[in-house]
Amino acid sequence: MERVTLRIPKQQIEEVEQLVDSGEFPNRSEAIRSAVREMINEQADGPTEQSGKRNWAKV
Repeated sequence: MERVTLRIPKQQIEEVEQLVDSGEFPNRSEAIRSAVREMINEQADGPTEQSGKRNWAKV
């Protein structure tokens, strides 16, 4: 695994911490990895606004 350093707004980190504290994820890293996997899977499926999927920002 490769280490990646990123900056995330404090409010979002606090929300991630709540997911960890509630037992949904074992730690912050796994919660963020899960979010990245979800984003990649949705991108692979293609943009489908009608299905209720998020349209992730493209840079």
